[in-house]
Amino acid sequence: QVQLVESGGGLVQIGGSLRLSCAASGSIFSIDAMGWYRQAPGEQRELVALIRSGSTNYADSVKGRFTISRDNAKNTVYLQMNSLKPEDTAVYYCYLRSSYSTYWGQGTQVTVSS
Repeated sequence: QVQLVESGGGLVQIGGSLRLSCAASGSIFSIDAMGWYRQAPGEQRELVALIRSGSTNYADSVKGRFTISRDNAKNTVYLQMNSLKPEDTAVYYCYLRSSYSTYWGQGTQVTVSS
């Protein structure tokens, strides 16, 4: 029913920037929240940023560096990542929560060179 397609990942140098995009499509009646999680090899998936109507939440490790935003007309959520660090290296997963269920994207790799 709902598909989340991420894009924008890649290889970037320390201190560089990337902008991730996630476009949601399908039968979406209502969106509670959209966000980004990440998972490094051997680690558990962790919340990076979440956006709801009028509010955002960020992991402490990315506060001041990452910004989540949303284009409601396109059902697209973005993650602007600045001042990237090697510890930001992970697969980033788009997340959507509706009143009915949750959905995950396939993930996009972000690699920050050391």
